[in-house]
Amino acid sequence: MKTNNMMKAACLMLMASATTSAFAQKMNIEQKGDTTIIKVENPTKYLLLPIQEEKDEAQVLLDTGSKDDTWMDVRLAQNGSDYYVPFALGKGKTATVKILGLKKDALALNLLKLSDTFDTTNTDYYRPSYHFTPLYGWMNDPNGMVYKDGEYHLYFQYNPYGSKWGNMHWGHAVSKDLVHWEHLDPAIARDPVGHIFSGSSVVDKKNTAGFGKNAIIAIYTNNSVNHDEVQCIAYSNDNGRTFTKYEGNPVLTPFDGLKDFRDPKVFWYEKGKCWYMIVSADKETRFYKSKNLKKWTYVSAFGKGMGQQPCQYECPDFFQLPVNGDKKKMKWVMTMNINPGCWFGGSATEYFVGDFDGKKFTCPDATEVKWLDWGKDHYATVTFSNTGDRVLGITWMSNWQYANLTPFKQNRGANGLPRELKLYEKNGKYYISEDVAPEVYALRKDTKNVADASVADAKDLKGVAANMNGAFEIEADVTPNANGIAGIEISNNKRERTMIYFDMKQGKVVMDRTESGLTDFGKQAVPHDIELAWDKQLAAEGKQPARITNSINYKNDFALATWAPLSLCEDGKKTYHVDIFVDKSSVELFVDGGRIAMTNLVFPVAPYENVKLYTQGGKAEFKNLKVHKLGL
Repeated sequence: MKTNNMMKAACLMLMASATTSAFAQKMNIEQKGDTTIIKVENPTKYLLLPIQEEKDEAQVLLDTGSKDDTWMDVRLAQNGSDYYVPFALGKGKTATVKILGLKKDALALNLLKLSDTFDTTNTDYYRPSYHFTPLYGWMNDPNGMVYKDGEYHLYFQYNPYGSKWGNMHWGHAVSKDLVHWEHLDPAIARDPVGHIFSGSSVVDKKNTAGFGKNAIIAIYTNNSVNHDEVQCIAYSNDNGRTFTKYEGNPVLTPFDGLKDFRDPKVFWYEKGKCWYMIVSADKETRFYKSKNLKKWTYVSAFGKGMGQQPCQYECPDFFQLPVNGDKKKMKWVMTMNINPGCWFGGSATEYFVGDFDGKKFTCPDATEVKWLDWGKDHYATVTFSNTGDRVLGITWMSNWQYANLTPFKQNRGANGLPRELKLYEKNGKYYISEDVAPEVYALRKDTKNVADASVADAKDLKGVAANMNGAFEIEADVTPNANGIAGIEISNNKRERTMIYFDMKQGKVVMDRTESGLTDFGKQAVPHDIELAWDKQLAAEGKQPARITNSINYKNDFALATWAPLSLCEDGKKTYHVDIFVDKSSVELFVDGGRIAMTNLVFPVAPYENVKLYTQGGKAEFKNLKVHKLGL
């Protein structure tokens, strides 16, 4: 076997002195056909892989000889490098790494590094200050969330080998207060069967599955290389740190060969003394039941042709809530994440409220679309299990229209703030309020009180959020003119701004991010006839027209304003309480205790630090205005 000159040079360059061993590490790289083989003697903990995001994926494998060895898809550097990711080398005296699909002259072979550490220092300008993000890599759906022994477990869809979607693992973090999170190793890794997609976790208090009393049981979708989707389980007896996959997997396959069959949410149904699973099945959801979490029986289906159409259902959830806090009047709620189909394009979360008798879920107004959040970047919302009377949810802050394109590098993906869900009745119908969880207020580090103001045009509070590093909260009571506009503008000194305002004539609250900072990554080139069709469809539905420039022939999925109807608030309201959370690359709005929630990403090139109050069509009152500096 001959090794080319570049390989020899790489071998010489990548010999390193041991940091934790009395022996030197030595790396040898050779080419056998289309396979690159890297052998490391006395390996360090990691082989650091250089990533070039816009290049095709190569396949990388740690070859231990086990049937569980799994190829990972990695965008290895070809002619430039964006960042590194760590690739664990195991604990043997020799580590063998194989790579498929990498050109012999790829730059990656000269940039490989051996190391016992990996620096996870936050170096990304847009990485949030107080929202949860993974230490590195890609994150999308939160899943498997459960509370046990004083800890909230947050699992999430995770790619540890790059900041674009791929290699789905269950990432893992724990918290005692929903705010401060401890990062742990991934709990369930991609395996030879396929990706570990979303799902749920439960505490098996009665040992129904036989894996131990109070074991945490994870129920997840295994997505195979040919995209077959089946439901599997794994169990943990060390408080969710590690999981053992059940030897009898899969525990549930679709009876009709359906491809889109994923994201199981499992809950205990006390009346039936058994477990129930709700799972997304293309454009409907299906209910199954089980006594032991291993054998499942089909019960019924719900959702086909209901709510927003057309759409793909994903990440369903199912739980009970008391109406207006009255525990004697309980309703069942199904949240359903859909993609595409959002009112503003792309992905979003809708919900249905009704009754469940152990056989069927019925919802009298199932054709009405009810959004859990009225922003563009609120998806895959799911709730924690085992939290008693509280229903606490977490969302992924992004949209599939541009999730892989947002201007992050080593880290991409963040969760919205944890939210507490409640149910209220209005005019004979039921709606969810989604307010920020009270634990979040512990983030307040400093408060600036602003004098009450009666504003006829504008009042500039320039610099009121200076030295807060773009991480702050604004709360106020706003009384708009009955037929006018009253707003709060957040901006920087680069003339970038996000505007939040009440339009009383239109009966809306609006968040406009068209001038918020970087937006061009949301552009998509489209044929002119499709542009016209979009405009017609939006007009017919009473929505704002797409922002289309015919001369350039594109639409921008990011640069837009989102809005919610004020009819969700109490009838006859004149004053609205707003709570606005700003964190470097996001703005979250809560109106009247979460009766309206709105979540949007923003990418200003300098931190927001200015606030302006403004009106049109008459005076507006701004009272109890406070600006809180936030931080961990």
